[in-house]
Amino acid sequence: MDNGEKLFTDLFVLEMANNHWGEVNRGMAIISAFSRIVRYNNIKAAIKLQFRDVDAFIHSDFRERQDVKYIKKTLDTKLSRDDYETLVRAIRSSGCITMSTPFDDRSVDLCVELGIDIIKIASSDINDWILIEKIATIRKPVIVSTGGSSLKDIDDLVTFFSRRNIPLAINHCVSLYPSDDDELELNQIDFLVDRFPDTVIGFSSHEQNDWHSSVMLAYAKGARTFERHIDIDADGIPVSSYCTLPQQADTWFKAWKTAVLMCGASGNQMRIPKRREVEYLDQLVRGVYAKKDLKKGSILTLDNVYLAIPLQKGQISCRELMNGERLVSDLQKDSPIHIDDVDSPYAKNKTLQELIYDRGL
Repeated sequence: MDNGEKLFTDLFVLEMANNHWGEVNRGMAIISAFSRIVRYNNIKAAIKLQFRDVDAFIHSDFRERQDVKYIKKTLDTKLSRDDYETLVRAIRSSGCITMSTPFDDRSVDLCVELGIDIIKIASSDINDWILIEKIATIRKPVIVSTGGSSLKDIDDLVTFFSRRNIPLAINHCVSLYPSDDDELELNQIDFLVDRFPDTVIGFSSHEQNDWHSSVMLAYAKGARTFERHIDIDADGIPVSSYCTLPQQADTWFKAWKTAVLMCGASGNQMRIPKRREVEYLDQLVRGVYAKKDLKKGSILTLDNVYLAIPLQKGQISCRELMNGERLVSDLQKDSPIHIDDVDSPYAKNKTLQELIYDRGL
């Protein structure tokens, strides 16, 4: 596992977006509330901010346009550099990973100044190559969301970062705010896992109905990093339906842990059965019994032995009977035939002998 894969795998990204509403104290409260849930669940999490150089990001002729929702919200939620530094320091102190979505060149520089650990490329910027090339210059690990993108957009991005040896994760994302269950398109995770086998695939969600089933399904399909918007119910500010509250994050984390437990070992190799499973199955294996009195030197065949349960300790089973073993002792009818009673290659194998004497009744 390379450093990028190690960083992205099992990472939860908690997207604060503009839910601080331009107030540092509210941002600090969000960080405090969610970092407690993160610590309680022992989760690897990043708390993500959005950086914009607002004065340059919005054309001066449109800054008074209160009727354009995204312009008004961007202006209403503006933070200073010192404000961002305060929030980044709080995220780091809380034990979470620092992360940001920069929307312009100056904001990429701010990521460097504040020591941001992971960069996010928003779905809207997946083909903004001026911004992408700027992000590549700082050589930070990158996560990109695929909402609304074409396959060529994603292919180009993977090639671009792969050639520069910059760690990249791809989040399946539907950019509908909020998303209903029939809009999640979770089968896209299968597609991305198959197309980009050397890249960590994740799931970035804006759903409004579920904090349990979708993360379990996404994990089972191969998603290994997860993202949702976060908020707190405070200050009389309405919470968007696609945002996650602290108690919902707790449900989300626990559902993921259940999925990990249920999915078990890696799907890339055969699992190792648990001892109690092997012991249970050994009880159902048929042992080899003498069909009649047998003399030393007799050759075992299905004419003079039979198979039946229970399998007894030290007794050979249907798994070991090869039709040709020679007895080294006399046996009475219906006696179990032990590994010590036969002359065969496996009878001299100490490891196999120990296994046979350790199983059965």
